[in-house]
Amino acid sequence: MPDFAHAQLRRQRANFAVFLGPALLLLACFFVAPVVVDLVLAFTDMDRTLAVSKLTLDNFERMVTRDSRLLASLGITAIFVVSTLGIFNVTFALLLALTTTAVPRGMGAFFRAVWLLPRMSPSVVYALLWLWVVDPNERGLLNQILVHALDMAPIDLRNSRPLLVIVVANGFIGASLGMIIFTSAIRAIPEHLFHAARADGAGALAIVRHIIFPALRWPISYMTIHQTLSLLVSFEYILLITAGGPFYDTTVFSLYAYRRAFENGQYAYGAALSLILIVIGVIVALGMWRLMDMQRMLQAPRIEVH
Repeated sequence: MPDFAHAQLRRQRANFAVFLGPALLLLACFFVAPVVVDLVLAFTDMDRTLAVSKLTLDNFERMVTRDSRLLASLGITAIFVVSTLGIFNVTFALLLALTTTAVPRGMGAFFRAVWLLPRMSPSVVYALLWLWVVDPNERGLLNQILVHALDMAPIDLRNSRPLLVIVVANGFIGASLGMIIFTSAIRAIPEHLFHAARADGAGALAIVRHIIFPALRWPISYMTIHQTLSLLVSFEYILLITAGGPFYDTTVFSLYAYRRAFENGQYAYGAALSLILIVIGVIVALGMWRLMDMQRMLQAPRIEVH
């Protein structure tokens, strides 16, 4: 019997190494190690020369006393995250999922595939499309509609409403992930629940409210947390579409840290800013995890199904 127990233990360890080992190695190399490096660099004076002469707290003292752009970038980040998340990445994604599951399967699948095209295309191509849409001249798509179809004067959204542009651009591509997750959750609802509801005289709104929404509680909670953390560190499309401007009007905190480090050569200060962003992300994740009671989703089922 002891030999059997030892063999079983060795088998479990082997399975752990085979199945979780590569994932843990990747996690350590690409997530844990960069955080450790960032933590160390934040307390140094590294600049363009890549030389480190001392350990110091000057970077954090500079944040508190001398960086006039820091609070503004945090405010822009908050507006960007809340607006993109609330309007597009959750709400609009849920609307897309409800719409594409209410139509015939083939039509819904085609529509979802079309909506996924921007996510599958290179970021530069997607950004160039948006630059064409909001081009301030009459050759821009939006201005062509305004001038030729509505007989209105052309507008320059990229300079007059830059924050709106980056929210819509990020939201349209961000809604695709939520659409897929919510669609899968809706498809997983037992079909007989819909038939029973219709037999009882329930309309479309009643079905959505009493059957679909309760089944989507955990997917919505997960997507809210996931997309919040993703948007906190997102600046790719902002850099490509508005370059953080005009002036600093669309410079979110992550883009601000990137520019300090890689454009200004202030690597240590950029690392310190990134460390603050990591701390903010951890606090937001833990707070939302607690607020949405996500621990219940991970509880073992009370009934065993054999």
